[in-house]
Amino acid sequence: MRIGDSRRSVAWADLGERLRWVGAFRALVTRHADELAALVSNETHKPEWQALTGDVMPLLAACAWHERHAAGLLGPRRASRGPLWLLGNRTRIERVPLGRVAIIATWNYPIQLLGVQMLQALTAGNRVVVKPSEHAPRSQLRLLELAVAAGLPDGVLAAVPATREAGAALLEGRYAGPIDHVVFTGSTQVGREIARWAAPRLVPTTLELSGRDSAIVLADADATLAARSVWNAVVMNAGQTCMAPRRALVDRTIYRRFVAALAPLAAGARPLRLISEGAAHHTWELAAAAVTAGGHSLSGVLEPPRGAWMVPVAVGECPVECTLTDGEHFGPALAVVPVDGWDGAIAVHQRCDQRLSTSVFTRDVREARRLAAQLGSVYVTINDAVVPAMHPGTGVGGVGASGWGVSRGPDGLLAMTRPLYVASTSRRLRLPVGEVSGAALRGLRRMVRVLYARGPRPRLDPGPVTSTPGYEPAPVDARRPVPAESLGAASTIATPSHQSTEHRPMPVAESRSS
Repeated sequence: MRIGDSRRSVAWADLGERLRWVGAFRALVTRHADELAALVSNETHKPEWQALTGDVMPLLAACAWHERHAAGLLGPRRASRGPLWLLGNRTRIERVPLGRVAIIATWNYPIQLLGVQMLQALTAGNRVVVKPSEHAPRSQLRLLELAVAAGLPDGVLAAVPATREAGAALLEGRYAGPIDHVVFTGSTQVGREIARWAAPRLVPTTLELSGRDSAIVLADADATLAARSVWNAVVMNAGQTCMAPRRALVDRTIYRRFVAALAPLAAGARPLRLISEGAAHHTWELAAAAVTAGGHSLSGVLEPPRGAWMVPVAVGECPVECTLTDGEHFGPALAVVPVDGWDGAIAVHQRCDQRLSTSVFTRDVREARRLAAQLGSVYVTINDAVVPAMHPGTGVGGVGASGWGVSRGPDGLLAMTRPLYVASTSRRLRLPVGEVSGAALRGLRRMVRVLYARGPRPRLDPGPVTSTPGYEPAPVDARRPVPAESLGAASTIATPSHQSTEHRPMPVAESRSS
């Protein structure tokens, strides 16, 4: 099929059959949960219990959530009542699949992330092509085998080799033909490359890119709870969680108590194995540089990594300018920075342009909710870190350099579809077409006043739009753009006669360089 072929918007099965597939897939994943956890552990070096709780269980929860809620989200519905003059119109809103969706998978949560993305794309009715991660090919290919065994027809789900070259070839259509949507989870650098590929082709994308997030500990927080929650997020999956905090921004009035609770946790940490020696050494080098710049290890030691194994580290009094504070690492290291209240925390937090999930620790939950929008993240957790984001009914997405689009939850499922509006109009009850009589025009004017004149009166009637006194507009050449600076002088607002006769020019927003 060609790009834009309308047949690709036809689902691979009706919604009822797709939801029966979700149930069968859930049952197979449950039956093979131990096998999947062992494969993930072998490839990514995380303990099997973490593979079970961090990969398999969230996928199963997502399956169960879609079985309960997908029909209500994807099923057809009628548009709400329209205006009186469309009385004979009835509009039906449907959700149709995007077509062929390419998923370029990541390795740090190979079953959870790929599994949920694939689940949503298939539940929405799309055909799916997966490029597995080169770090977790066996576990991800096994997951695809279970999906097919659950009852997918031929051609609905396919995989390409788990190589970077195959990812580029997939986007160019050399494996499965043209792509209608790309889902990518990975680094911001690669995400930019995919965005550059997609832009001239007008192919929509979902980009879940890197996060370098903060945990903000306010003066009234439970210091012990905050320290335990933040440290759990730092060491989870050996620090290789995109939504984990890279820095703890702690109010000075509670800083000593927070450090007193965090130091024993850091001192008792065991070595963790990262995905590669390079990742371990890079993380340690940033921590060592922060100590050299004036910070200090809260455990009292800073042990160099052995191969891919690294002891988690927390650096207290970490200078704001350090790369560790910026969060340029993907491993179990935390910068602990004392700040002066909320404004001081926001100032440091906003130095970083990659935000997925920000944590706030405070006893005033209502105030934290009010301030959440200032953080610039898609997900804000209060008095916890990372764990609440596993809820299958909520979405995951980035802002700015952390990407765009949402996976998981209602928004993620709907993002794998496009709306289709089907309107039908009565043969008898409809607006007239063609020229109308004078009586009909008068009736339409009365209808406008009856339907739309109600409501609060405007504080100021602007009166007629008039030309600026003494201003003579220059002839406009339709082939040449009008200079922006000329627009501000082209029109003014005349104030009502009972207030003032002075003409005031309409303000024009000034352009601002980014």
